[in-house]
Amino acid sequence: MFPLLLVLFVSIHPSSGAQIPNQDQAKQLPVAANGEPFPWDRMRLPVTISPLHYDLTIHPNLTSLDFTGVVRISLDVKEDTSIVVLHAKQMHISNVVLLAPEGVRPLRVLEYPQSHQLALLSESVLTKGRKYEVQLEFAANLSDSFHGFYKGSYRTSSGEVRAIASTQFEATFARGAFPCFDEPAFKANFTIRIIREPRHIAISNMPKVKTVELPGGLLEDHFDTTVKMSTYLVAYIVSDFLSVSKTTKHGVKISVYAVPDKIDQTAFALDAAVKLLDFYDDYFDIPYPLPKQDLAAIPDFQSGAMENWGLTTYRETGLLFDPDRSSASDKLGITKVIAHELAHQWFGNLVTMEWWNDLWLNEGFAKFMEFISLDITYPELHVDDFFLGKCFEAMEVDSLSSSHPVSTPVENPTQIQEMFDDVSYDKGACILNMLRDFLSPEAFEIGIIRYLKRYSYQNTVNSHLWESLTDKWYSDDELDVKTIMDTWTLQEGFPLVTVEVKGREVRLSQERFLRTDDPSLTEGFLWQIPLTYMTSASSTVHRFLLKTKMDVLYLPEEVDWVKFNVNMSGYYMVHYAGEGWNSIIKLLQYNHTALSGNDRASLIQNVFQLVSVGKVRLDTALDLSLYLSKETQIMAVTQGFGELVPLYKLMEKRDMTVLENQMKGYIVDLFRDLIDRQEWSDSGSVSERVLRSYLLLFACVRNHPPCVAKATKLFNQWKDSDGTMSLPVDITMAVFVIGARTPEGWDFLFEKYRTTLQMSVKSRIKSAMTVTYLKDKLKWMMEQSLIGEVMKTQDLPDVVVSVGRNPHGYKLAWDFLRANWHTMIKKFDLGSNSVSYMVLGVTNQYSTREMLQEIRSFFDSLTEETGSKMRCIQQTYETIEDNIRWTDANFPLLEAWLNKHQHKPPHEDL
Repeated sequence: MFPLLLVLFVSIHPSSGAQIPNQDQAKQLPVAANGEPFPWDRMRLPVTISPLHYDLTIHPNLTSLDFTGVVRISLDVKEDTSIVVLHAKQMHISNVVLLAPEGVRPLRVLEYPQSHQLALLSESVLTKGRKYEVQLEFAANLSDSFHGFYKGSYRTSSGEVRAIASTQFEATFARGAFPCFDEPAFKANFTIRIIREPRHIAISNMPKVKTVELPGGLLEDHFDTTVKMSTYLVAYIVSDFLSVSKTTKHGVKISVYAVPDKIDQTAFALDAAVKLLDFYDDYFDIPYPLPKQDLAAIPDFQSGAMENWGLTTYRETGLLFDPDRSSASDKLGITKVIAHELAHQWFGNLVTMEWWNDLWLNEGFAKFMEFISLDITYPELHVDDFFLGKCFEAMEVDSLSSSHPVSTPVENPTQIQEMFDDVSYDKGACILNMLRDFLSPEAFEIGIIRYLKRYSYQNTVNSHLWESLTDKWYSDDELDVKTIMDTWTLQEGFPLVTVEVKGREVRLSQERFLRTDDPSLTEGFLWQIPLTYMTSASSTVHRFLLKTKMDVLYLPEEVDWVKFNVNMSGYYMVHYAGEGWNSIIKLLQYNHTALSGNDRASLIQNVFQLVSVGKVRLDTALDLSLYLSKETQIMAVTQGFGELVPLYKLMEKRDMTVLENQMKGYIVDLFRDLIDRQEWSDSGSVSERVLRSYLLLFACVRNHPPCVAKATKLFNQWKDSDGTMSLPVDITMAVFVIGARTPEGWDFLFEKYRTTLQMSVKSRIKSAMTVTYLKDKLKWMMEQSLIGEVMKTQDLPDVVVSVGRNPHGYKLAWDFLRANWHTMIKKFDLGSNSVSYMVLGVTNQYSTREMLQEIRSFFDSLTEETGSKMRCIQQTYETIEDNIRWTDANFPLLEAWLNKHQHKPPHEDL
């Protein structure tokens, strides 16, 4: 899927001896809904019985918004038992029977809602090795959240509201749609039938085989049987969508589905999917195993997209593209999300992690493959310019003590949901990138093909991947990939490598990088770090595997500077002790292009992050930032903003107007030349266009006079034309943000938001509206997004976080989050990325003890059922405490430095 205290548990399944707890345990047995003892006391299902095949018939009613169904499950009995334990959640179960060789017999049913489990009790023993089936009838309401089998709606261009029903089963929501063994290791084949009205269509994982007419004018679509797969990948949609199709050169039919009014925005996604599926087919050297691949744009969708096998689902903004109205970053985003979901058809669907503790095997790989695939299929998108940002985002959460290892024990659904975070996705991708760089792209590719071929249709754990990547041919000097990579996946955090150059001698040491004032938390961590470095004397990339706490390496000659972690291909930070940072600052000031854009971005990130752990003084980091007045590369520029902007964001929430304005002024001065050089057009490469949007938006928000004047003029012309005038796409955010400042401008934007069918335009207008100064409008937007009629509830997390970043809205966002907490966790689900995004997004710029106290007292008032144990709450406390420490230590220094550097041309300063 395209984007958090843990209970320890043993990741292996309990032995069969635990199948029926003995008498001593009986008194502790869970109590079923009817008051009887429930015969199973674990969150994970017993392994005595596995499903082989599901025959599933579903009948959704889009008028009454409920569904009925019947499922027949063929069982593989591995040990004699009289109990079948499986999952079902919030559904009415009836007519449960066992189809045994001796005939049909009723089964008694016990329900244990806390674990979403059903126990089916047989009067006679199910014997190992014999074939049995269980059949259950069930009924439930279509969910009004974004998971399970849920209802969605959209408004046509004529204003009519139409209903659809679609599925989202990852991670633990298939059990809300039909009774099943809802764990990834219980793979089975599925034969699905869907009953519908003639005005709708039904699609599922496999192609439709036939349609049968039923009494009462209903139709029943029969779909082909799936390959062997996990429950979380099952999908079906009942809607009135239209589709467009093409066939790949390997003969796979690709179709893109969307609501009728938006079908003309599907051409780009269709071409991208064809190109990418062909690429993966060749790259993995394993043919895509299904006859078709559908991509469906769902009007109500919580995450970015979902990799259901053969029927990938997306937010409309993640799939629909209008060549005239979508921006360069829309194109980049859509292509990346399609590349991500199609990579999952191999990584995740064909080879699946055994349990959610290794979710990163799915998500880290898919995130990593976005960049590998697009680099080759869409070189014009320059995805390399954006990969580093993922590693910086991962480090943000991974530098807190509440982080978790990439591979972490998880048991209950909330903990499983929390695994869908920056550590699983972005850190996963970054450590794979580091390994590929270390092994060589060729050896890496051979290893992952070996892994996919060896474990097709099976489930894997971490070590299976490392074995496949360990080359057995060079047995005398075999590289121990597992030992290296265990240090990156089984412990949380990442290393800080300190480098001190004395003549030709380079002294190295490593420790955990952790933003805390408790040194004991950094003890006991050791990584095997594939170091890379280059020097002023040689642009060759040198390699060195640092396995110990300290080591020394020798250069062939003395040098002016040394840069470690070349292009930041490694997931670690570097501190240059002694005169190291000064020599780098000099190099950047006088010859910054001696280093690549990614190297410069990594130096900016490293030096500012080192301030927060007291390794570098703030004035040193600010001295380094002065070179940015000459910077033009997107990653280095955006990282400069990424480190400097949060400094004034901390001040916006304190009464520090003078210092805040000085800081804002410094940043505008630093980038003034680059901002003023931007054309108000759509020319240039994707990276240049993304950077243009970014810079002009920043300049307008910061009231840079030339920018405000130009944007005001364009907004008025656009408004006078009633929105028909064509604005260059890259500048629309800057123009809309200025327009949204007045009540009339904001109302006009809202009217355009309401009526446009262009998803990318809608998305930009919505973002611009959250940047307004008008508090009543900000409050109204959050309320409307929660109601979900005029503004989609799927967008609520973005709206709340955006309002929280607005200096006029941050208190409103926090109050809104608090007031509507219980509604939102129902809608978005505990532990979900949406919930943690809101919690962190609204609180992470606070830096006062009063505010920390207010936030603590709210979260402390929650119960475990309402989220008190979520990891994001611990992250919030840590982040605010870190902000308090940072501001206490650094604001006086910042003030002194800004006073010294005010209103001087930056390049004359050092």
